[in-house]
Formats: sequence, structure tokens, C-alpha cells
Amino acid sequence: MTTTQLTAPSISARNLPSFEGLKPSAVKLVSMGSLKSGYVLKRSFRGLVVKAAAVVAPKYTSITPLGDRVLVKIKNVEEKTQGGILLPTTAQTKPQGGEVIATGEGKKLGNAKIEISVKTGAQVIYTKYAGTELVFNGSSHLILKEDDIFGTLETDDIKDLKPLNDRVLIKVDPAEEKTAGGLLLTEASKEKPSFGTIIAVGPGPLDDEGKRAALPVSSGDSVMYSKYAGSEFKGSDGSFYIVLRVSDVIARLS
Repeated sequence: MTTTQLTAPSISARNLPSFEGLKPSAVKLVSMGSLKSGYVLKRSFRGLVVKAAAVVAPKYTSITPLGDRVLVKIKNVEEKTQGGILLPTTAQTKPQGGEVIATGEGKKLGNAKIEISVKTGAQVIYTKYAGTELVFNGSSHLILKEDDIFGTLETDDIKDLKPLNDRVLIKVDPAEEKTAGGLLLTEASKEKPSFGTIIAVGPGPLDDEGKRAALPVSSGDSVMYSKYAGSEFKGSDGSFYIVLRVSDVIARLS
């Protein structure tokens, strides 16, 4: 195999007509200010799309969701850490909770009419990318389906979550600190655990007649679940919890 070593003198400026400041023996850095603004906008930002929440005009004073949808007032984003350090916008975690402001009339399953199980005023946790965001009365809101809601909270602690439908709340087992041979694992090499103990279960999914089907697991069961399923939260006790559908629980351990 033949290799070629390029040196600065071997590069000809004639081959690079768009960079007038480039000389054969040295490379001159061109500042952004020297580039034409039209070129930058056309070439660098062609694929940039900025999405914003829909703003409801002040002339509208109420919103009524349809079907099995729910209107949630989004909880404010944490702007500071627990130690009081101000977080930049890029480091602020997108909230996954809020207060139910209004609900739809429910949905039909066969001949049965199923009402919305969450009530106005309830504090809920929902899936991260669900629903449609909007600004109403100066506050951020979300319209989403009831099935996108994980459960209701009576406190600010995730361990007190009451799951809805076919979801379960699991307390995640701590990651292994050592290998089977006794070697201490570094933080980066610890494998994400997929084992835990069920803390709470939902009432079960609805069948075609509108009746609840019991879940195959119960509170206190030790289980194994799909590695990348559900959404993880940190409790006030420092432990991690995960909310997922019961179909993502793959085994019971004893």
C-alpha cells in the first residue's frame, strides 16, 4: 500500500477558490463575520425547524376536551437545583406532571360508555412526549389521552403514585457494585438494572364490555422487566422507580 504525506507547501490555493485567504504555506481562519449572511442562512440552517406551543387567543375563556382526552396544566419547570444553583434552559428537565383542569365525556367500548377515571384537580404524571402543548391564560397546558397518564399523585413523592389501567409502579433494585468475581465496578461500567419490586398496580385494562381485567402481578412481587421500557423517576428517598405497562414485565422472581 502506498501512502502519501501532504505538507502545507504541497497544497495549492488555486484548488480552493472559495477561500481567498488560504496561502500555500499557512491556513488562515476565516471568521463567521466575513461570510455572507445569505450563504450561512441557506446552507447552515436549511433544516432548522422551531416548534412552539399553540397559543389560545384571549377571547376564548374555556377549553373542553373531547372523548377520552384530558386537559392538564403543566407543572412549572425547576429553574434551580436543590442547592439553589440556577439551571440554564438547556439543563432544565421537561416536566411530566401537572393538574387536571378539564376532562372529556369518555369513550365507548362496544355498548358500554367508559367515563374518564381521573377527576378535575387531580395531580397526574404522564408520558414524556404525549399530547399537544398549548398556552392558555398565560400558562402552559397539555391536551392528552387518558391512556397517556401513568397515574395520580396525592403527594409530591413518586413512590405514592397510583397507577392507572394496566400500568405498574416498580422500585428499581440497586445496580450491582461488584462483579461475580468480586471486582469493584466503576459508575460507568455498572449495568442498568432491570429487576425490582412492584410497589403498586393499576386496576387493569378494560375489555370490550367495559370491565376491568385483573393484572397477573401484585404489590410485593419481585419481577424482571424489559430493559428499555417505561419511564424512570427518582424518589425523595434517593431510590429509583419506574412506571411501565404490565406487558413489559417479563418474569416473576422468587
